[in-house]
Amino acid sequence: MSTTRSTVRTTGVAVRAMLVFTLVLGVGYTLLVTGIGQLALPWQANGSLVHNSAGDTVGSALIGQSFMDSSGAALAQYFQSRPSAAGDGYDSGASSGSNLGPENPDLVSAIEERRAAIAELEGVDPSQVPADAVTASASGLDPHISPAYALLQVPRVAEVRGLDESDVHDLVEAHIQQRDLGYLGEPRVNVVELNLALDALGS
Repeated sequence: MSTTRSTVRTTGVAVRAMLVFTLVLGVGYTLLVTGIGQLALPWQANGSLVHNSAGDTVGSALIGQSFMDSSGAALAQYFQSRPSAAGDGYDSGASSGSNLGPENPDLVSAIEERRAAIAELEGVDPSQVPADAVTASASGLDPHISPAYALLQVPRVAEVRGLDESDVHDLVEAHIQQRDLGYLGEPRVNVVELNLALDALGS
């Protein structure tokens, strides 16, 4: 009888503890962290969403997009992102790199093809094409390109849109994000945000 009572008592304590910890850690902690996020960093907490001039959500500042037509050709009026190995390109549900080593013949061939295509698109020598223009990021979702790649595209974008090249150049310069804390990472340009600003500048 005492053993039965002890088992019931222990079970009761365990159930009550589970309920308390579920409420405190599963509900209370979640609400607390969510509330702090909404108060202190609402933009980041809600996905770092970016909007066009009409106020429509067009993406996230954390996830890149492809600016190509249905056949895979670059939309010449937009700055181009770096390649993506995530699904069919920038698929947030299939984040990944190519997982190919630097001497893999398939990767080497793909890089050479991309270099030649970009050189032709931008009207430059293949040696002027930056590395990030022909290689995917580790996640396949990186929304950034190097300032060098962004500036390489200025003449083409300006010509297609009928804009002054200096205005497009200044737009790129204004969107260069410097190293975090002054020393972490490299200067970079968010292509989604740059193209939104480009649309606002004029067509």
